[in-house]
Amino acid sequence: MAAVQFGVLGPLAVTTDEGEPVVIPGTKVRALLADLLAHRNQVVSADRLIDDLWGEDAPANPGAALQVRVSQLRKALNDVEPGARDLVEFRPPGYLLRTDAVDADRFTELADSTDVDRLTTALTLWRGEAYADMADEEFVRAEASRLAEQRLAVHERLAEAHLARGGYDRVAADLAELVVRHPLREGMRALQLRALYAAGRQAEALDSYADLRDRLADELGLDPGPELVALHRRILEQDAGLSAPPRAAIVRNSVPAQLDELVGRAEALTELRALIPARRLVTLIGPGGVGKTRLATEAAREHVFPDGTQLVELAPLPAGESRVAEQVLATLGMREVAGASVCAVDRLCAAVRQRQMLLVLDNCEHVIDSAAALVARLLRDAPGVTVLATSREPLGLTGELLWEVPPLAVPGEEGDLDAVRRSAAARLFAVRAAAQQRGFRLDGRTAPAVAQLCRRLDGLPLALELAATRVRALGLQGVVDRLDDRFKLLTTAQRDMPPRQRTLTAVIGWSWDLLPEADRRVLARLAVFRDGCTPEAAEQVCQSDLDVLARLVDRSLVVMDDSGAGPRYRLLESVAAFCAERLEDPDDVRARHAAYYTDLAERADPQLRGPGQQEWLARLDEETANLRAALLNGGGLRLANALTWYWFLRGRLTEARRALARSGGPAEESRAVAWRVGFALLQGEPVAPDDVRAVLAGDVDGRATWFTAHAVIGSGDIDLALELLPTTFDGRWTEAAVLSSRAMLAHAAGDLATVESAANRSAALFAELGDRWGALQANDWVGGLAEMRGDHERAAALHREGLRWAEELSLWPEVGSKLSWLAWIAVQTRDYVQARELAERAYKLAVEQDSPSAMIFAETSLGMAARREGKLDVATVHLTHLADQGRGVTPPAFYLPMVLVELGYAAEQDGDPAAGLALHVEAFDAAQAMGSPRDATYALEGMASAVRSPELAARLLGASVAARVATEAPAAPAERDETDRVSDRLVALLGRERFDVLVAEGGRLSPGEARARL
Repeated sequence: MAAVQFGVLGPLAVTTDEGEPVVIPGTKVRALLADLLAHRNQVVSADRLIDDLWGEDAPANPGAALQVRVSQLRKALNDVEPGARDLVEFRPPGYLLRTDAVDADRFTELADSTDVDRLTTALTLWRGEAYADMADEEFVRAEASRLAEQRLAVHERLAEAHLARGGYDRVAADLAELVVRHPLREGMRALQLRALYAAGRQAEALDSYADLRDRLADELGLDPGPELVALHRRILEQDAGLSAPPRAAIVRNSVPAQLDELVGRAEALTELRALIPARRLVTLIGPGGVGKTRLATEAAREHVFPDGTQLVELAPLPAGESRVAEQVLATLGMREVAGASVCAVDRLCAAVRQRQMLLVLDNCEHVIDSAAALVARLLRDAPGVTVLATSREPLGLTGELLWEVPPLAVPGEEGDLDAVRRSAAARLFAVRAAAQQRGFRLDGRTAPAVAQLCRRLDGLPLALELAATRVRALGLQGVVDRLDDRFKLLTTAQRDMPPRQRTLTAVIGWSWDLLPEADRRVLARLAVFRDGCTPEAAEQVCQSDLDVLARLVDRSLVVMDDSGAGPRYRLLESVAAFCAERLEDPDDVRARHAAYYTDLAERADPQLRGPGQQEWLARLDEETANLRAALLNGGGLRLANALTWYWFLRGRLTEARRALARSGGPAEESRAVAWRVGFALLQGEPVAPDDVRAVLAGDVDGRATWFTAHAVIGSGDIDLALELLPTTFDGRWTEAAVLSSRAMLAHAAGDLATVESAANRSAALFAELGDRWGALQANDWVGGLAEMRGDHERAAALHREGLRWAEELSLWPEVGSKLSWLAWIAVQTRDYVQARELAERAYKLAVEQDSPSAMIFAETSLGMAARREGKLDVATVHLTHLADQGRGVTPPAFYLPMVLVELGYAAEQDGDPAAGLALHVEAFDAAQAMGSPRDATYALEGMASAVRSPELAARLLGASVAARVATEAPAAPAERDETDRVSDRLVALLGRERFDVLVAEGGRLSPGEARARL
């Protein structure tokens, strides 16, 4: 991304790559930046940002104030480097700062080391206290505290390293000030005591201990911890061992040397290193290929136990083998005694009873009973032994700490190079691929393919490494293209890998072979699901019970995710592919899968129009992949019909049309036909009015009839829509929907009385039904009515409330609509910067949702805001595009008059009043033909600005004033700016008295009569 560096290890700082400082103007803008940096690469909600920046003193329009500060921040960044504004990204429900150029992240990377030079470099990055100029702000406190703690830990680690090298005076000097600032930190105090004593300053060491003891008693009511008490005693006893650098014990260690870098596991290693001394039994569990062995050996290598660390490989033992103790004895180098009657377990326990050691038992799953029995004895009889086990299922012992090794994080957005580079899975693949092919680079060209590969392989390290070995022969894209045949593809000729890890088939087959036949059958059936399933679905489709599923989860073949509304069972893609090849009854399983999800969709359909809307939207969202698979597995048109309303709410129009194109029985066909036409119209596809009428002449229910009429409104054919809208209703929901559509049509026609009655009745009905989508529709026109009557503050409040509802339901088409409404109001109230920003967001969403009508709404505000800001070239591009679209349909689009007026003003302001007048006249005639008095009035005002005769211009203004009074549609502030500009010019030409007389004359003319004076 752009060359902008951020600094938080001290006062907030922004610099270029060359170190030039960047000025971030304004206290609130700096606070916004600090808040986003403290939560970098995470979405911070707009509500939280507003609360952080203003608290209880929020401005009258906090959303607009926040957007102004965001715009100022983006501009400051963009002034440094074009494109840097995109670092601050809007993502519902707020904003995120997307960057990896923060000194705190560099510090964290360096701090996770034992190397003295790297630790020293980490400390040089600090310029003061973290977020020093924002220290009182709650939103940076957690991040600042974490960094401060990490900084102290680095100081302590450096002190340890220097003590080991004999740098006693240096450590004592370095720690003196730190101990003063952190007098109750016992670990740091212990290092100072050791340094002072070893430097021959015993009295100072004893004084320091006394100071700590007194402070703890006075301030916390505590005594020093046992380690410090023991250290104090050794100083009093003048222990000679404290005067020399500690020597590493000479121990036997069977952990293999590191051959290559462990990528993407820094956080996991940190956590495990803290657990190993504290817990006597830690079991790393996870599926085959996830990297349990590698993580265990790296974690074990960091710890020095007095009697060493031993890695015991259990994989060579046959499945079910009971002689695990003999394998451990062999690893320890203990020969069996000929003729001895003592069993191996007893002999092992006796041998290690007095030892302090770490025992790493690798690959326990196939000898799980024997391994568990041995570990239970060791934990009981050998208190100095700590066990770190790896297994695809738990040992099942008291005191066991299960640590699930997750796959590596995969890229979320393949088009975002920075996001791909941050992904641990992508970094691992890139490192291993570069080792095979020197020219391989993770860049803009390779990132999309690498991201796809990482996701397809579920971030499994072994699968990624196997794939990397094939890049040299097949090329990156060749590897990706062959993932559907992954079991042939993912093999390796590396001779130092165990046979069970040389192919992906062997990795998964190792676990498959350990299952009983009944569990294999259920596991194979689970492969029919896509993106997981609920327990209920698994039981019905797989004809299983939860005990089997629990066993498969324990054996790391099924992943159980409990982060959502309820538990879901999921197979990694590679495991699913392996199992699908072993499915014995595929046709029966797929039929049960289709039946289950068809029933689910049919149960969901009525719930999507009531109080359960949010819950059922979430359920169907979660089952999207399964629903798509069920369509292929036999759900057909029946399932497609059940999903029509869900697809509409989610804006998935193309998916809906594709599914509804399937054939079905007479009942399914009859139900599908109206929805096919409606979705086609919503996507801008022309459908002849007679064809629409023919569809609705059949056996179509009221909801489908309304839906088709609603789609016709979006296409601009108002007369046809009025003809099609039902006048009798098969339920309250259809009545509420029809009323909302009638309010929309009345709004376009300037019929305020109908807007008010229809919108309010629709809102009341939808509220009774508990349908929040319906409430959003009615909210549009209740807010639209407030805007027409000039109450812009209430209109904006209503639309902001609707925006919140839409975001809570993740109804992105409605989010875009509400953003467009707010952009429109911002235009009318002269806030053109906010209007442009809101309209840009709305337009982006409309493009994503493939909604032509939503694109038009958003682009209208973009054009109007640009014109009124004086950006005539930008405005003309937008407005001409809209005008061409509006003229190109029959009848002309209902938005055409308004766009033509704006285009006319742009032409006039660009020095061509004749062209402007022609556009205003065209707009007036179109508005009259459509029956839209509000647009006709706006066009009259445009004519007044462009005609040459000042007398005629004054009469036109008078006619427009009278028309606004008649239609109860006062001019908005931005519209008044236009009429005021014309009025001032005419008063200067005609004089106030003559101007007033002519305006009064015009007020006695109808709009049509005024137009005829041209």
